[in-house]
Amino acid sequence: MPPNNLTENSVANRYADTVAIVTGSTRGIGEGVARRFAAEGASVVVNGLSVDTGQAVVDDIESAGGDATFVRADMREPAEIEALIDHTVAEHGRIDVLVNNAGVQTETTAREATIDDWKFVAETDFRSFWLCAKHAADHMPAGGTILNTSSNHAFLTMPGLFPYNAVKAGINGMTRALALELGPEGITVNTINPGWIEIDRTKEELGDDYEYTQDIHPVGRLGKPSDVAGLAAFLASDDASFITGESILIDGGRSQVMQDELYLDYRRKA
Repeated sequence: MPPNNLTENSVANRYADTVAIVTGSTRGIGEGVARRFAAEGASVVVNGLSVDTGQAVVDDIESAGGDATFVRADMREPAEIEALIDHTVAEHGRIDVLVNNAGVQTETTAREATIDDWKFVAETDFRSFWLCAKHAADHMPAGGTILNTSSNHAFLTMPGLFPYNAVKAGINGMTRALALELGPEGITVNTINPGWIEIDRTKEELGDDYEYTQDIHPVGRLGKPSDVAGLAAFLASDDASFITGESILIDGGRSQVMQDELYLDYRRKA
């Protein structure tokens, strides 16, 4: 089993003299990504709605020797997105890495979903990604990176998660469009598509199905924020400078299983 530590396996000073914004980084995947970049030397801007939670993340990063600040901004408010970018540039002079991670979802079908449901998800999970990229790119030097956090639902999905699943698929398309437009400026754009990731609410939501859900993953476990953070750190590095426009599944092989029961039988016999 890999380590649970969010910063273990980090590469010391890989991101020294690097400025990174991670939206929606007061908990879960975003927090893991923010901590990883800080552990590798970046000056990280933590973002979210809760000042107390955001400052707690910053305090933890600083106590570990990292550099971080918290900027409260609601990703549904275009003016606050601009203020987040402006604050970062005023403090650091530029933006090297943008991780669009803030996201929400509703558990509704296409028939049940309302206009308010649509706006709630599309404005947070989709429009904000575009606006953050639009404004950050103006202050991003050649070699800069934009990472969009989507989901395995962009590829395979299930009923009752509309419009979340539709929007997540749209993020992959946005990534391709941005990669083409920003490529001539030396900026790469990629999507990270996580599958089941063990964050605070996951075990509670799965309940008695937790062990079953682990077993239908070829690697035999759910993912951790540190797994996603490791991929993000790689995609923003020089080693990934020839990768752009891609949408990368990080799901422990879950998407490769065609029939769960047959696979479970195989695991039991292995």
